[in-house]
Amino acid sequence: LNRHYFALPTNPGEQFFMFCTLAAWLITKAGRPFEQPQEYDDPNAIISNVLSEVRSFGRPVDFPPSKLKAGYGEQACYVLDCLAEEALKYTGFSWKRPAYPTEELEEEEITEDDAELTLNKLEEDVVEEESDNEENFIDLNVLKAQTYRSDMNNSAKQEEILQSTTDAAEWNLEVERVLPQLKVTVRTDNKDWRIHVDQMHQHKDGIESSLKETRGYLDKLHNEISRTLEKINSREKYINNQLEHLVQEYRSAQASLSEAKEKYQEGSGGVTERIRVLSEITEVLEKVKQETEEKGNSMTDGAPLVKIKQALTKLKQETIQMDIQIGVMEHTLLQSKLKEKSDMTRDMHATMIPEATVGAY
Repeated sequence: LNRHYFALPTNPGEQFFMFCTLAAWLITKAGRPFEQPQEYDDPNAIISNVLSEVRSFGRPVDFPPSKLKAGYGEQACYVLDCLAEEALKYTGFSWKRPAYPTEELEEEEITEDDAELTLNKLEEDVVEEESDNEENFIDLNVLKAQTYRSDMNNSAKQEEILQSTTDAAEWNLEVERVLPQLKVTVRTDNKDWRIHVDQMHQHKDGIESSLKETRGYLDKLHNEISRTLEKINSREKYINNQLEHLVQEYRSAQASLSEAKEKYQEGSGGVTERIRVLSEITEVLEKVKQETEEKGNSMTDGAPLVKIKQALTKLKQETIQMDIQIGVMEHTLLQSKLKEKSDMTRDMHATMIPEATVGAY
């Protein structure tokens, strides 16, 4: 895993499984028994178990568990950081002092401008190609040692006043002849403070030279800006003086406008109240109109009357039929009664037998 694995989204499913596996391993390293999660386990259960362990360590959890389902983000890094700290505490890990490796000084190429110094400290730079014969160059360390030994030897001698007997022209010719061989090789070191000081002086000279060029442009720009500001201020004062009465009128108009707005707001409040009352009255009126229309329709509608007439005619027909049926029934009843009466009289006459006939029997 790279150091940014849980910070950036790459593959949410893989990141979530790696997060759960790493969290379980850290919990076990912290001395708590925790079952290693599988790939097809319930993610909500795994997250709740991990957060409960984090809370048991005394770490605050002020975010919803759903933030850990992605497997990356600030919350996931926070949980892993807390568990890693607890695991280090449990294992007794302690930081040690760092061991810095020894750096070997690399030899760099020697440039003639910075590394070569002439013994007579001439101001002109001698630009020459390096000769292949390095034996003609004098090492600085060897020169220092020789100078130190010569000083020690001469210190024991008695100092005397020396007087030169050499011709100046011959001395100059000898100097010109030996001058190429009197070069001192100085090994450059980037950590040397002298190089840094020289660079600082060079940068300072460059800044001063650039500043001299730019200061004139900056002064000119400053003068132009100051003159423009003065013109703007004078124009502003002139405009204010010329338009003062208009400003006063504008202020008075603004005050009257604010008063009119206040009156309008008050009037609009009353209008809105009256509009509300009017809407209520119109609603009641609509209800009354609807009721009157329903009553008028019911009064002017002739359909119920027609239905009543039809019902009356039907009742009359039914009463006529009932009267006919009653008449027929009365007639049949009368006939039956007459028949019974005739039968009774006949029977009565049939039962009257003479007494002589009876006695004979």
